Amino acid sequence: MTGKIIEKIIIKGKIELKSGLHIGGADFGISIGGIDSPVIRNPLTNEPYIPGSSLKGKMRSLLEKVLDVDFITFGSNKNAVKRHECNDENCKVCRLFGSSVDKNKSIPSKIIVRDSYMTAESKELLEKLDTDLPYTEWKTENSLDRITASASPRQIERVPAGTKFEFEIVYNVENENHKDEDLANILKLLELVEEDYLGKGGSRGNGKVKFTIEKIVKKDKEYFVNGNNFTEKEYNLSPKDVLNRLHEILE
Repeated sequence: MTGKIIEKIIIKGKIELKSGLHIGGADFGISIGGIDSPVIRNPLTNEPYIPGSSLKGKMRSLLEKVLDVDFITFGSNKNAVKRHECNDENCKVCRLFGSSVDKNKSIPSKIIVRDSYMTAESKELLEKLDTDLPYTEWKTENSLDRITASASPRQIERVPAGTKFEFEIVYNVENENHKDEDLANILKLLELVEEDYLGKGGSRGNGKVKFTIEKIVKKDKEYFVNGNNFTEKEYNLSPKDVLNRLHEILE
């Protein structure tokens, strides 16, 4: 199923790390005694980044939990994943994040979450600091066997607290009746991520983040067809503050 485009609403801002962030990358044979769990990096620049799939997946998972929806198991054994998918176009989860459970009536995702890259200021600051690895730090953790009480130390790589990333979320308006509620849910989910965590090891202190929304851009279909003007407004607000002013912002 394909949808029409009535309008695109682009939300831009910053993600600030309030504690170290670990989003795992591929381990290409780090030597014994080195990092056990490296972070994902841009292969061209070697800089850590936040994949859009990580943020989008976290947002979807939190919305599923808040709405207490039914789950379907995809895959098997240790690779099994549980998530909600249905073919109801009014489902708050599936109409926003998409569903392919019914191949004859798939629902495309209404949001695009871009990969988030470090700001120039954070990159410059981290290059000047004496960190353990380029742009990152080591964190030593212990895995405790509850039966034998033996500890197994491990070292994970984290992007240090204080680092900032640029983020961008594009919401495709395909149904005016869903627009306000979908945008409100996006903003609520950003606040929920702040109260939860991003990446791995949240229960061990990793992944606390703060979002600041700096710009909202609205481009209707007439802009793309005829080159009409679009609106762009700058802010410096938390997701909750934007939510409280949503009707004003959408006018």
